[in-house]
Amino acid sequence: MQSALACLDNSKKRGGRESGIMSAVDSVDSLVVAAAQAAGPCLPGQEAAWGRRVQALVVDLHLIGQQARQDIARLESAATFTALIEKVAVEESSRRGLVTLRLPSGESEQIRTEQEGTDRGRALIERARALTGHWALVYRYNERRSGQRAQSVRMLAHLLDLGGEGAVPATTAKKIVLDDAGGDVARAQRAWQSTGLPPSGTVSVDELERARSAARASAAAG
Repeated sequence: MQSALACLDNSKKRGGRESGIMSAVDSVDSLVVAAAQAAGPCLPGQEAAWGRRVQALVVDLHLIGQQARQDIARLESAATFTALIEKVAVEESSRRGLVTLRLPSGESEQIRTEQEGTDRGRALIERARALTGHWALVYRYNERRSGQRAQSVRMLAHLLDLGGEGAVPATTAKKIVLDDAGGDVARAQRAWQSTGLPPSGTVSVDELERARSAARASAAAG
């Protein structure tokens, strides 16, 4: 096993044809290589224990990859909006996090996380608490209520901190506007300029919302 891994390491260093072969290995082989590197060196006489460690790491990495793909898919399909995080609580009945948001319009709404007992739920609750009093870009998706097809719950997928005073860095704001413009750089630039936003520095949440509205209208018009 050691000699095989040594050959893999040497082929990476040499580049050329060997490097091309390494780039063509399937996902399982890639996981095995990554797990072997994470497991560290195999000491003489400990080959069996080292192999079991690598195998366990391969399974862990595979599961992590599956979860990461699900999380990314959820973010890509999520709706986004800016809001001030006012309060975070945990519902007694469901043990879900309940985040109270204040929208730029002044209206208030609530959004839920997964259960506190899950890793994702606990992480989002802690993040929301840490960002209380801050403006954030909220990623929201809808989850159907169990046994009730016509009803859904507004769920929190992610929070991107925009600061305590609602001052959004221009670089961050431009990325948000670009997403609203469907990835069209020209449309995003027109929306940005039509709102009179500065090329650098910071913009207010209200200014960002105006630019986002212009970008979305432009994208919808085609």
